Amino acid sequence: MKVLNIVGARPNFMKIAAIIRAMLEQGNFEPILIHTGQHYDVNMSDTFFHDLSLPQPAICLEVGSGSHSWQTAQIMIRFEKLLIEQQPDLVLVVGDVNSTIACALVAAKMHVALAHVEAGLRSFDRTMPEEINRLVTDQLSDYLFTTCGEANENLRREGISEEKIHFVGNVMVDTLLAHLERAEQSDVLQRLGLNGRSYAVLILHRPSNVEVRSTLVHIIEALEVLQQQVPVVFPAHPRTMKQLASFGLQNRVANMDGLRLIEPLGYLDFLHLMRHSQLTLTDSGGIQEETTVLGVPCLTLRENTERPVTVSQGTNTLVGADPEMIVAESRRIISGFGKKGTRPELWDGKAAERIVAILAHASSLEEVSIAERDSW
Repeated sequence: MKVLNIVGARPNFMKIAAIIRAMLEQGNFEPILIHTGQHYDVNMSDTFFHDLSLPQPAICLEVGSGSHSWQTAQIMIRFEKLLIEQQPDLVLVVGDVNSTIACALVAAKMHVALAHVEAGLRSFDRTMPEEINRLVTDQLSDYLFTTCGEANENLRREGISEEKIHFVGNVMVDTLLAHLERAEQSDVLQRLGLNGRSYAVLILHRPSNVEVRSTLVHIIEALEVLQQQVPVVFPAHPRTMKQLASFGLQNRVANMDGLRLIEPLGYLDFLHLMRHSQLTLTDSGGIQEETTVLGVPCLTLRENTERPVTVSQGTNTLVGADPEMIVAESRRIISGFGKKGTRPELWDGKAAERIVAILAHASSLEEVSIAERDSW
């Protein structure tokens, strides 16, 4: 089975790494890695190929940044040509970024089988562009691989036929568990002059947080209090740095002695940093999952989440951008009362194996069907 595996943004790399590894081990797949170039900064992209032992992409569409519509359109135009050239048996997309929906639309219109990994996640907030990407991709997909029971129920309510839905677990967890030992060899704490369990980690990049000045100011107000109690390490996303400058907030950030503003980290360094933190504050979906597996208390700077299992079973708490709530929940964690949580069902490091087994089985049935048809 010739499969085009699509990556475009940083979260995709962790998901696709486990799948390509499982395809190669299975032996009956020809996995081809396609990078759309949606993230093109070295710190946001290239280092992940090294850390995750991913092969270099066979093809990069080199799209770059732009508005949602422009970026999606450019990927579609370039991917359509590639699909005609490659003639794959399957297109596999992960997550909910613009690359996901763009390649899904092209595959569906050209009648190429489509698999969506991490299907069925819903925030029920259509102001989030990712929510639109998720909804449309799931409607177009032939194989919907889910991470939790809530995702299955969401798909059923939306009229997806049962035979398309496959509960397999979480491929991000596969990658995390596979790299924990290597991540432990990182010297990132020494480089930053930190001791384990004595600092917080901040990830802040979502447009709803960093592109609305009042919201960003509220988060900064909380950080001004928090960083006085515990060092806060902030690997800053390029978008966030741009908005801090645009809103004239650089001086407020620079004046926080306890806030350590650093460049984005590679996967192994960041995994080590997060694993040994006292708490993590984030607006990223994937980090909500990773902290749950690691047992690290997580405060999500959003009013909703498409990963509710991390709240109901894991270590995650929604705090929005309310400074008082952020500070109060942080203090609870620092005082030793953070959520312990449990690991959700099938988050066991074998999700990619299940995905590949399902695709291999489907392929063998298709081959039998073709053979039977040809014998008529």
